[in-house]
Parts: sequence; structure tokens; C-alpha cells
Amino acid sequence: MYKPSFLRDKLVPISTVVLLLIAVWYVAVIFLNAPFERDTAARAGTEIAYSDLVRNTMAQERPVLPAPHQVIAEIWDTTVNKAITSKRSLVYHAWITLSATLLGFGIGAALGVLLAVGIVHNRAMDRSLMPWVIASQTIPILAIAPMIIVVLNAIGIAGLLPKALISTYLSFFPVVVGMVKGLRSPETIQLDLMHTYNASAAQTFWKLRWPSSMPYLFTSLKVAVAISLVGAIVGELPTGAVAGLGARLLAGSYYGQTVQIWAALFMAAALAAVLVMVVGFAHTAVLKRMGAKP
Repeated sequence: MYKPSFLRDKLVPISTVVLLLIAVWYVAVIFLNAPFERDTAARAGTEIAYSDLVRNTMAQERPVLPAPHQVIAEIWDTTVNKAITSKRSLVYHAWITLSATLLGFGIGAALGVLLAVGIVHNRAMDRSLMPWVIASQTIPILAIAPMIIVVLNAIGIAGLLPKALISTYLSFFPVVVGMVKGLRSPETIQLDLMHTYNASAAQTFWKLRWPSSMPYLFTSLKVAVAISLVGAIVGELPTGAVAGLGARLLAGSYYGQTVQIWAALFMAAALAAVLVMVVGFAHTAVLKRMGAKP
């Protein structure tokens, strides 16, 4: 009989893939950063040995592709060696972005659930609103974000809310789609049984449709919270923000600080992973509370 093993089933495969990606990354660092070293040696009228070439590509100040150890060193320096209140701290910038992410995620999740309930219980909303919900996501966020920021600034709304609304725009869609599917997941025989009990629409909703939709809700929330973070970062770009992960990416692109850019990207990825894990823990707790087997 097969027994699950954390070492065999998770640790070894994941570690193998990570090590392979790091090896490919280091090879790419050499190839992408080598032209600069060769040009520097040519201008100096010297020849550079291959060993020196490899060593120099790993330690460039502004590389085309920073090496993994450079990114790790930058993350360590901007998280551990800097006070969290410092504007050079990635923790400080991550909190600025996280605040807009959570606000936008909360608004988007609530809006998505309300729209899904309306779509499931109202045929007119199903036929008219659902196509518009789907069509709304065909507009590139990079195109609509500046318009949202400019319009809201023109009417005196600035700061946290415009970025949160961009996160809302992205995060409500998976919640709508997931909850519509979840609220419609009960089988016909289950709905007929509620009908034989003379249950009202509200009783059917709270005792059958809502519990049945929980797996769909939390699955969609995992997607929503991740893209909500993307929306918050994108919302910082057209404003010329001085704080937030988007601001760090923008400043890095202005001054050619690729190591800073990659460090901000990894911080954003780690933040998204933590948010998805928190939603996953909430999912497990809710299902356990509902009596599901672990």
C-alpha cells in the first residue's frame, strides 16, 4: 500500500526544480552580462580570460540579468539591514502595496459575491450582466489604470483608494465566475428535496447553495488575492508614486538598477504566496468547521 511521504512527494521534486532553475539562471547571467565585459576589455585594449569573465559577470553593478546571490543580498540588505520605517526598506514598500491590495481585495470579493447572487437568482441579470462581466476583463489593465487614476485625481480622490479600485477591478471577476458556478453546483435532486420541504428561496440559499459554494469561493479567492496584488502594483506606476513595490520597480527602471527591480519582484512574489497561503488556511478552517474530513 502506498504511503505518502513529504520527502519523496514534495521536498525532493520541488528542490530539484528549484536547483535546475538556479543553474539555468546562472548560465543565463554569464551569456547576458558577458558582452559588457568584452566591450570593456576591448576599449581598454586588453584580453579578458574566461575565468575573469565569469567572475565579473556575477558582480556587475548594473547587470542585464543579476545573479541569484546579488538578488538575495539586495533583499537581505533592504529587509534586515534597513529599518522598516525607512523608505529604502522593502518591508516599508511592501506594506504600502499590501494596504491597497487588501482594501481592493475586500471590495472586489464583496462585489463579486453580490453580483454572483444576483446572477444566479435573476434571469435578466444572468443574460445581461454576465457577458459584461466577462467583457470587462478584455480591457488591458495597463490601459485602464492611468484613466482611473487621472479621473479620480481630477475629482479630488487620491492616495489609497484609486489603487484599491484597480485591484477591485481585477479581483472581482474570478469571484463572480467562481461563485456563480458554486451557487449553481447543487444537483437538481437536492433542489427538489428543498422544494418538498417547502423551503423558501432564502432557506435554500443559506442551507444548500451557500454551503455548496464554499470550495468554489475559496478557490476563486486565491486567484483574486494574487491578481489584486498585481492591480495594486500596476496602480502605483502611472501615479509616479514614491512608495510601494510598484514605485521601487519604476525607480529601478529609471536608473537602470536591475538588482533593485528583481528584488522588488521577488518580494512581490513572496507577498502573493503568503496571501494565497492565508486564504488556503482559511479555506481549511472553514471546511473543517463545516464537518469536512481533513
